[in-house]
Amino acid sequence: KGTKLLGVKVVIAESFERIHRSNLIGMGILPLQFKNDINRLNLKLTGSELISILNISEGFKPATVIEVEIKYTDASIKKIKTLCRIDTQNELEYYKNGGILQYVLRNMI
Repeated sequence: KGTKLLGVKVVIAESFERIHRSNLIGMGILPLQFKNDINRLNLKLTGSELISILNISEGFKPATVIEVEIKYTDASIKKIKTLCRIDTQNELEYYKNGGILQYVLRNMI
């Protein structure tokens, strides 16, 4: 079973406007995009599921596929693939530092 990392802040969406995607990264939130016609409706998401981002502690590169595990209240589990919408190396550095403010502060010290 894949490694699970608790406390990852993530938004999973069908698509992102450029500015919203950039704002999420700037706040240290990982933007993931559904792939292959998968969406919240056909996954039957209600908001009571436990969402785990698998193998993220191993690191990732911009625009890679990241596996997500969804555990439903009936204990069934579904794994899906999402697209990481961190698109550039600079954005990845902002994310790794917890957002752009923390990135700037760390580079000032």
